[in-house]
Amino acid sequence: MSRTTVITCALTGSFDTPRKNPAVPVSPKAIAQSALEAASAGAAVVHIHVRDPETAAPSMELAHYREVVERIREQNESVILNLTTGAGGRFVPGDPDPAVAGPGTTFVAPETRTRHVSALRPEICTLDIATMNFSEHLFLNTPAHLRAMAAQIREAGVRPEIEVFDLGQIELARHLISEGHLARPPLFQICLGIPWGAPATPEALVAMRARLPEDAIWSAFGIGREEFPMLAVAAGMGGNVRVGLEDNLYLSRGVLAPSNAALVAKAVSLLAHLDREPATPDEARAIFGLAPRG
Repeated sequence: MSRTTVITCALTGSFDTPRKNPAVPVSPKAIAQSALEAASAGAAVVHIHVRDPETAAPSMELAHYREVVERIREQNESVILNLTTGAGGRFVPGDPDPAVAGPGTTFVAPETRTRHVSALRPEICTLDIATMNFSEHLFLNTPAHLRAMAAQIREAGVRPEIEVFDLGQIELARHLISEGHLARPPLFQICLGIPWGAPATPEALVAMRARLPEDAIWSAFGIGREEFPMLAVAAGMGGNVRVGLEDNLYLSRGVLAPSNAALVAKAVSLLAHLDREPATPDEARAIFGLAPRG
């Protein structure tokens, strides 16, 4: 079992969290600065969504992604960038006709969801193998769309991080791997506690880990109050971990996290109690099967 653990920091997400914690970064400048601080605190990977700087609403604007990436790379050429492709998968049934998209729907074609990945070519991007109830809306990722997105990600030379929220999604991922749409060894992120996916419990993590392909490289996280308990379980099982304001707004019970860096620093401290060290970006590249930095 490796004694080195990759920490990913998920910086901002796409939910209505800035009004709950003002530390959630919104503008491209703020997201980039938060990424740099998280990297300095020990994160080897930063996971990036973007928002509309005026409204704080989730955005798919290529210019925002480009600004975040350029601002990070101006000051840090080492940290691994992981761009989301989850944006564009939300469907809210309309009223009175549920077949017509209602307010809040962002559902778009696979090409649109991967446009920023093709343009910016990060080392990693997410690929959500999930069609599910995601809190009160639908998160749609059909097999055909996943095959199309996987092809575009591969053409861009980017490593997909396969995000799974429940057991059946692992089975679909295994099927896409067997078809050749996803390369081996696969890189998985086990996402726990999202309504209405697998709960953030040790039992759920053990069950999901058991169904991953034997050669899988994996990370896991829990949301909210389960962020740090699940970090300890995942690291104890030999997995890699994720923290950040996308997943959890609190540093401890009743105490809002002042920054992404503070959450990373707590993760580093917890890993030390498990006799594990945070991986450097170059060590993370080796663990995740990425090409060495040129």
